[in-house]
Amino acid sequence: MLSDATRLHLLWLLAQGESDVGSLTERCGASRTAVSQHLAKLRLAGLVGTRREGRHVVYSLGDGHLRRLVLEALSHADHRVSGRAPHD
Repeated sequence: MLSDATRLHLLWLLAQGESDVGSLTERCGASRTAVSQHLAKLRLAGLVGTRREGRHVVYSLGDGHLRRLVLEALSHADHRVSGRAPHD
């Protein structure tokens, strides 16, 4: 699930806070159809949850552990790419 750049971007966006498909589409740069399909896969895998807010479905990360995992994984990748020294 984490090997696709769009899904990873969506998880990173959701780590910032919950959002609906329209907002995620604008912020992600992918088509609405692609975002919806990726969110469906993430939901099926149990990585994101949903709740209804009127006519909109709002997506969020499954829990705080997943949020920390996503942020740490992206931080680690950033250190590897930028050459910055790792830290504890």
